[in-house]
Amino acid sequence: MSSNATPRLRVVAVHGIYNSFGTGISDARKEELRALKAAAWARDLQSGLGISPDRLDVDFAYYADRLRPGPAAQGEQESDFLNDPLAQKMLDAWARELGLPDEVAQGHAAVPLRALASWMARRFNLAEGPLGVFIRLLCSEVTAYLRSADAPERIAAREEVAARIAQYRPRVVVAHSLGSVVAYEALHAHPELQPELFLTLGSPLALPRVVFERLIPAPRPADGPQLRGAGLPGRTRWVNIADPGDPVAVPSQLSRSFDGIALDHTTAVSALFRFHHAENYLRCATTAATIAPYLGI
Repeated sequence: MSSNATPRLRVVAVHGIYNSFGTGISDARKEELRALKAAAWARDLQSGLGISPDRLDVDFAYYADRLRPGPAAQGEQESDFLNDPLAQKMLDAWARELGLPDEVAQGHAAVPLRALASWMARRFNLAEGPLGVFIRLLCSEVTAYLRSADAPERIAAREEVAARIAQYRPRVVVAHSLGSVVAYEALHAHPELQPELFLTLGSPLALPRVVFERLIPAPRPADGPQLRGAGLPGRTRWVNIADPGDPVAVPSQLSRSFDGIALDHTTAVSALFRFHHAENYLRCATTAATIAPYLGI
């Protein structure tokens, strides 16, 4: 039977941090790079699923150019604290959620970046220098998106993702890392966009004090003082996957903070530090088992 007898599964991929194509590129070049990224995500999904390439039709929702983190102040790269107050607040909240001991933080009200990088390097057997760069980048991009509810960067990134979903009409939206935050808000801002499956990978949606409370729609009180995040509008099925060692997906189980999550998997996707990398989430058996029913396998 020809593969034309079975429609390809339409998927929109929403990237996380560290995916900028750079500045000053033409629209044509941006589309070339978008196509390359879509093909890479398709290959990773195909690898995990064990299917032929013609079974998937993947589009790449690129929003990194909509975020414009402010330029680093002179000397900031050498500073032990982030000059952006919101970025430093995120760093502090993240460190506390990861369990950074007070003695490692040296008693500061604000966690020093060097102390967190050094502690994480020992805990995960990593090189401290590259880890410090990753931490700065993570805080910069997340705070650029979440700085305020009506920030132009936030609206532009959210609308770009919503526009790709509206144009492509996928059955499945797969969102990694910060992309899960952008896609979550895009689906709420446009309730008419109802993919059958919303799959979040390595998501920081529940990170308290920085991400969770800043979401749109805002979490609301449930029973007692604890806040609950809203489920997705319509009949979209939400599945979350987090590696238990992923330092970005904290806390890892989103169902403890959000309504409407059908399945909340905590599963190892890599034995090495690449457990936050999108390709390992895309290739893992849990992702394959989640997407397989939409392919009829």
